[in-house]
Formats: sequence, C-alpha cells, structure tokens
Amino acid sequence: MSPPFLTLKLALALGLSLVTLHATGEDVAAAGQKTVDKALAFLKTQQQADGSFQKSDREPPAVTALALKALARDPAYGPKADATKKAIEYLFSVQQANGGIYRDMLANYNTAIAVSALASVNDPALKDRISKAVEYLRNAQFTDGIAGAKGQKIDPKNPAVGGFNYGAGPRGGTADISNTGIVMEALHDSGLKADDPAYQNALKFISRLQNNSETNTAPWAGNDGGFVYSIGKAGEGESAAGEYQSADGKRMLRSYGSMTYAGLKTMIYAGLGKNEPRVKAAWDWIRSNWTLDEHPGMSANGPAEAKSGIFYYYSTFAKALSVYGEPVVSDKKGVKHDWRVELVTKLGSIQNENGSFTGGKRWMEDNATISTSFAVLALQDALQDLKEHPAK
Repeated sequence: MSPPFLTLKLALALGLSLVTLHATGEDVAAAGQKTVDKALAFLKTQQQADGSFQKSDREPPAVTALALKALARDPAYGPKADATKKAIEYLFSVQQANGGIYRDMLANYNTAIAVSALASVNDPALKDRISKAVEYLRNAQFTDGIAGAKGQKIDPKNPAVGGFNYGAGPRGGTADISNTGIVMEALHDSGLKADDPAYQNALKFISRLQNNSETNTAPWAGNDGGFVYSIGKAGEGESAAGEYQSADGKRMLRSYGSMTYAGLKTMIYAGLGKNEPRVKAAWDWIRSNWTLDEHPGMSANGPAEAKSGIFYYYSTFAKALSVYGEPVVSDKKGVKHDWRVELVTKLGSIQNENGSFTGGKRWMEDNATISTSFAVLALQDALQDLKEHPAK
C-alpha cells in the first residue's frame, strides 16, 4: 500500500477531486505535520546570533516576526523554546518609543506582523508591549481625524480613509488592501472586537478596492467580485495583476488571489456574514478562480508572473478559508475541493530537500526564510482547521 501522502500526490496528478479520496484526516494531518517539522528545522538554522532571522540590515524585522509566529504556533517549539525567546527579545529591541516595532521604514507592515507573532506566543507578560504596538497601529489608520505634516486634515471623501499603507519612512506609499488586511489580522489576533471602529473603517476602505460595481462606484470597478491592490497615487486604482480594456473601451483592473483572500478575511474580521453581498461576490471569484498551481490572476502578466507571490498567496488563502469556515469549496464546475487536503498535498510536493521553500524574486520570495515561514503558517492554519473539522 502506498503511503497516504503519496496517495494524495497521485490523486492530484490524476486530476481527481481530493474530497473523493478515502484518506483519513489523520493521514493528511500526519503528512502536513511532517512537512512542517522539516520546514521548522530549516528555519531554526537561519536564526542569527542576535535572535533575528535577517541576514542583513536590508531585510525588515517582519522576516523575524514571520519565523517567530511559525515557531511559536508549533507544539515542539512554542513560547519556551530558546529560538522563540531570542526572536521575541530581538523584536522588542526594535520597538520604538511610539510603540511601533520597526527600524527605519515600513512601520505599519513590520509592526502588524510583529503583533500577530507576539500574540501567538500567548504570554501575559508580553501584554503591555503588545498593547503599545496595537495603539500605534490604531493611530496609523487613515481617518478624517489624521493631520498631515502641515496640520492639514484628510478629506473624509478621500479613498484612502479607513486604509493603511506601509507606514513611516521613505517607502510608505498609498493605502492598500495588503497592509490593511495584515493590520486587521494583527488587531484581531490581539483580541480587538469586530465592532471596533478600526474594522468598520477598514471595511469601507476595502470596499473601494473590490470589483463589484454594486458597492464600489470607482470607474474601473467590474463585477467579478475579486479585489485589487490599492487606490493608486491619484485614486485611479492599482493592481499587481495589471489592467485591461473592456469591450466598450473602459479601463478595468484585474482581480487576483492574495488580495481577494485578504479582502475576504478582513470582511469576516469586521463581522460580515456569508450572505452579505460583498462576501458573496468575493466567494464567487474564489470559486471561479480555484487553483493552487499558480497565483490566480497573475498569469495575465505572462507565464513568468504566474507564481509571483505564491507563498504569500498560500498564506492568505489558508487564513481566509479557515476564518470563513467552509472546509469544502465547490468550484464553478461543481468539483468539490477540501482546501486543507489540497494545500497540505501541494506544499508537501514542492518542499526542498533541506525543508525550505523558495519562490521568485518578486516580493522577496527568493528569500527562503520568508517563503518557508509563509508555507508553515499556511500549513498550520490548514492543520488546525482539520483538527476542528476533520476531513470526511
């Protein structure tokens, strides 16, 4: 008899729906944990003497936070492991007087990932330091109460209201759904309730980035239900998956995977249910673009871009589907997919011999620490969901 993991891989190769397999949830969980164990063993070798997981000052503290979260969530390491303790100490060593956890740029991005990582440690002794970081994030949200460098207030109708950008420093940029989704996950992980104004303001912002003309009045908005990246420099919208021209000559922005899953999880964190029109629209896009073989939407830029940001995609995919609470997804062709089983199988099939995962150069996914951390976090969400809702 073939080992369970090989059976799953064979099914994928044959194009079979994994829901039809007779493998037990225990088989899948064991295969997934084996992949996680190898990946964490690799990550541990990447830790530096100062406790960080960065090999140079060019890499942001978020790299350490991603690895910390992966280690802290695993029972073999957890909050008491030396590697975990050293990473925590490093992150607090770069916490600023304003509560943010960053060095010189990308303040919101780094702080948010650090908050999620530190919250996953689940240590009451860290509460005060985490609370300072959370307060920093809440104050970083674009609202009509924020004053600019010269004291000017942002226009309440500005499309950035409710969103987050990368934050302080030379690469702050415009408000986008990636940073907004990461911050909302951090606030959720820290225990902030769904009725908090931060979520509700974020919900208004991300609705401006959904291809759903019924709820988005932007001139580029289509109706596939997916999400694009940002409002753009002049509010004209921006998508890493590019743009195209409609039959009537209208400029349209292409939806893509990671942003759509980021939008979905943010809507759920903000308290929206499955029958809410914006959630239903996003779910329709997910059903229509189901794949783990590439980053959906990105291949429109050419074959070389099909897997750009693939590990970030896997991470947002797993987090969004776990909070959505639907283990089996029926695609537009009626094929049923147990996303946990398919993800465990996919990641197990592309893991490097040394336990790492590596992606393309875009968005630093050629950095094995980043890609491996994303892969582990995705697997951990899948395994936890399997534990709570066993495969049938």
